[in-house]
Amino acid sequence: MLEMGSIHNYNTVHGQRHLVRYRKPDGAHAARRGFLSRADAVEYLALIDTAIARGTYVDPTTGRVTVEELATDWLAFQAAVLKPSTVHGLNSAWRVHVAPAWGHVRIDEILHGHVRAWITELAAATGPSTVIRAHGVLAGILDVAVRDRRLADNPARGIRLPRKTPARRPYLADEQVELLAGHARHPALVYTLAYTGLRWGEAIALRVRDVDRHRRRLHVQENAVTVNGRIHVGSPKTHRTRSVAYPSFLVSQIDAVVVGKLPDMLLFGTGREYLPRPSSQAGWFASAVRHAQTEDPAFPRVTPHDLRHTAAALAIRAGANVKAVQRMLGHASAVMTLDTYAHLFEDDLDTIAHAMNHAHAESTRSTP
Repeated sequence: MLEMGSIHNYNTVHGQRHLVRYRKPDGAHAARRGFLSRADAVEYLALIDTAIARGTYVDPTTGRVTVEELATDWLAFQAAVLKPSTVHGLNSAWRVHVAPAWGHVRIDEILHGHVRAWITELAAATGPSTVIRAHGVLAGILDVAVRDRRLADNPARGIRLPRKTPARRPYLADEQVELLAGHARHPALVYTLAYTGLRWGEAIALRVRDVDRHRRRLHVQENAVTVNGRIHVGSPKTHRTRSVAYPSFLVSQIDAVVVGKLPDMLLFGTGREYLPRPSSQAGWFASAVRHAQTEDPAFPRVTPHDLRHTAAALAIRAGANVKAVQRMLGHASAVMTLDTYAHLFEDDLDTIAHAMNHAHAESTRSTP
């Protein structure tokens, strides 16, 4: 069994100090000096002895690395397991917010209070989403340091972060979708987004072979995302393929874009090149929105992604339950669907109340 350490006194120009010597789990000797009182030295030695006994000891020398030294490997691992769009966000957060503040700092010098002050300063200058992502990068790097026994705990954890305020989502009614599609360069794509809930990247990655025209199904196999001007093709966002039904009134639209294309050609666009996401100001979709607003002053400003929300709203209004909406949208769980669209299910409460009232009336009417 390893022996308990020892405490030694020594003198400095500022007075007496105390030195703690102990043996690490690997048998090597270690020491820490500079304690002002013997009581502080005794307490430190007791903590070291307890940590060694419990197997939680962290060698102080392993914490003498900077955040930047650990960040390189951490970011490389994220690039290996996450989608390019997510990795782009992490790299941006590291480069803009984390590296300038923490890159040069040794991890054993970071205190919880230091991180809290950084979060406070960052929150005053940027939005909640930026703060949350930047904090996640720093905390993720330090999590690895804890797992590697470079730190006893993570000073970035346990900090209250600003909350994101959900943006108000515009939902189009059926007649508004019709109006928008009528002015769009790619009407079939507008209808598909608005009535299937596909993400933009999922829709433009569809190939002719992914269309089951007999059963009216679109088989979502891939997702094409633009990152730094380049399109990256991978699996859908949740890494799960799915089939989405499209309504009968879209048959003619889908049939029209299929005509003349081979099975491996893309459904939308030219057939060989992915359709680029339209510019938010000068693109064909924004132009269609402006034309729709000219005819209907109440027409909201929408983006292609808002058509995904529109699909959810239209499905719920048509009577779809939360599990059906979840499957259509490709959410990882029904909880995610409810978190996003719970307010649209409020009408169900009235439906339940009316149904219960009707059942009660029928029951009491038949009771002698």
